[in-house]
Amino acid sequence: MQEGLVIKITGGYYYVKSGAEILVCTLRGRFRQEKEKVLVGDRVQLKTAQAATGVIEKIFPRKNILFQPSIANISQVVVVFSLQEPEPNLYLLDRFLVQTELTKVKAVLCLNKIDLGKQQLDCLIQIYSSLGYVILTTSAKTKQGLADLRNVLKNNTSILAGPSGVGKSSLLNALIPDLSLGTREISRKLKQGKHTTRYVRLIPLPDNGLVADSPGFSNLALPDINQEELAPCFVEIYKYQENCKYNNCLHLVEPGCAVQEAVTEGKINPSRYHNYLLLLKEMNKRKRY
Repeated sequence: MQEGLVIKITGGYYYVKSGAEILVCTLRGRFRQEKEKVLVGDRVQLKTAQAATGVIEKIFPRKNILFQPSIANISQVVVVFSLQEPEPNLYLLDRFLVQTELTKVKAVLCLNKIDLGKQQLDCLIQIYSSLGYVILTTSAKTKQGLADLRNVLKNNTSILAGPSGVGKSSLLNALIPDLSLGTREISRKLKQGKHTTRYVRLIPLPDNGLVADSPGFSNLALPDINQEELAPCFVEIYKYQENCKYNNCLHLVEPGCAVQEAVTEGKINPSRYHNYLLLLKEMNKRKRY
């Protein structure tokens, strides 16, 4: 038996790095019967066969799981949004940050394509740095900020995640010589990105660590949680909710709500609170149906 790391899954085959060797593996039948899913990032035990092939026998316990994109045992998520082409969708960003807060995975916000314009840059830095998120500003084209991104990725297992067209693959191409990930221009008509990455895979970094590129998304499924569990995923709302009059306050129209008071006083950013309300409304609709 050998141990290894699942670095890529495609076409029903699992590519496992074991030492200096990469084995193309299949699953033991019980995985299909028990519907246990093997993910990129899993540490596994496998039985080797001939010609660099093997069979995965066991999944070792996971530290964490990020569900969209699906990956296990990561140190951090680098959430990539562009300043233009496409413009940042803060509702989508906050949806994604809810997922990282739920899984208790560190999130770093990378604002890319700063060569195209900085109109929203100061505002975004003010909003999200005040919440404790590390902010990087980068441009794959001009190489600005790549040293900072390289330092963040060093000695970690990371994933670059974000909408289509924000430049995740371009950033990795700029960081890793001879990588040559596929990239495409955004749609000139729709000003939206086009999917270039089709699956998650872990890529070794030149100065230690692993990083995964991931398919872009235009939407994210809501996590399967109760409405009361949403507020703690917004760190500024969680900070004030302990002063609410009612323990089960959802911060809508309840009397004595410290969160609504903080919004009125400018202590909570209105756009973040608005996105919280939109998510809450969507969760309530899902609950009814």
